[in-house]
Amino acid sequence: MPTPPRDAGAPGARLAAHKAVRHARYDLDQRPFIVIWEVTRACDLACRHCRAEAIPHRHPGELTTDEARRLMDAIAAFGPPPPLFVMTGGDPFKRPDLFDLVQYGTTIGLPVSVSPSGTPTLTEANLGQLRQAGAVALSLSLDGSTAAIHDRFRQVEGVYDWTLAGWRAARALGFKVQINTTVGTHNVDDLPDILRIVRELGAMTWSVFFLVPTGRGRQLASLPPETVEDVLHFLYDAAKVLSLKTTEAHHYRRVVIQRQVLEQRGIPAHEVLPLGETYRRLRRRLQEVAPDVDLDAPTPMRRTPMDVNAGRGFVFVSHTGVVHPSGFLPIPAGNVRLQPLPTIYRESPLLRALRDPERLGGRCGRCEFRTVCGGSRSRAFGVSGDPLAEEPWCPYQPGSFPFQEDVRTYVTATS
Repeated sequence: MPTPPRDAGAPGARLAAHKAVRHARYDLDQRPFIVIWEVTRACDLACRHCRAEAIPHRHPGELTTDEARRLMDAIAAFGPPPPLFVMTGGDPFKRPDLFDLVQYGTTIGLPVSVSPSGTPTLTEANLGQLRQAGAVALSLSLDGSTAAIHDRFRQVEGVYDWTLAGWRAARALGFKVQINTTVGTHNVDDLPDILRIVRELGAMTWSVFFLVPTGRGRQLASLPPETVEDVLHFLYDAAKVLSLKTTEAHHYRRVVIQRQVLEQRGIPAHEVLPLGETYRRLRRRLQEVAPDVDLDAPTPMRRTPMDVNAGRGFVFVSHTGVVHPSGFLPIPAGNVRLQPLPTIYRESPLLRALRDPERLGGRCGRCEFRTVCGGSRSRAFGVSGDPLAEEPWCPYQPGSFPFQEDVRTYVTATS
């Protein structure tokens, strides 16, 4: 029988609630937490999920060097402190002015991160130049614990080895390294072993991305919502092993709050939540790869999720200057060639709508977690054509979690 409920208003409960989901210390209506700029779509890979549908050669309409500098000036103008700034692609190394742009961003005070592809351009020499130019962090993709799984997904042989070699070189150069993993039918059972490699080689964060049906990703099979739920609960356990976050799985924040409420009450998760066979299988393997970690102990997570979403703390600028709420939500909100990014971010009707949880439809609009979750707006659009529709990969029925008073404490503390 479950233990008697704790007082949700007790200091310990309020402290746990405060730490469940991180919240920006500034108004996300006025400035983003992170800006991602797609410096080019050129890339030598043909990844099965690529949102950019990248091609080998650069587009003639890419932002010029001078336009890129003006964009970075506009991003710096959001501060202080400025938003996190990520240069992605395609493959950023395809831009010959990359090192000059990184140096310029560093000079004006931007914390510059770069997200290169695992190709032959990922060399120690190129990484060294990035570091010398001032880049502080790097993100690399690892979609399998073996070359067979990873290279099949990336559709080029050798990518796995190039990625691991670049990872080791980046760490030796002093980069903060984030490892990105796309979850799909190709690797869902491999996740604990990917975690094992991330732990062995060392990374600042493991970012687990849940597929959005856009670009080439439209051709890939989707995971059932119940499997996604199992994976999210596995990630909650895995967060006791290493620092991790999710991308396009905003309902992970709901899972975190549910699990922490149950831990505060001393109730095993399986007594309340519909944990399935995928979760049990992943957890068993996690115990094997991390036998030194007590997965049942209510230890603090190594990284709590951040309360940002498409257009709400997050904004994406394409290679041609088009502004989107996210790289996976291909609705234009403006163009930096026509308006400064701060003006677009603050005044775009699309972005303003995405920042209003009362505009959400379906189950998301009725959900008690909507102010700290909101669901993937990108996936809602990819599936239904409506960016404000309900999250299609979330099986949760609003109000079905039994400890609603506790939920209100957590949601209030993190909103």
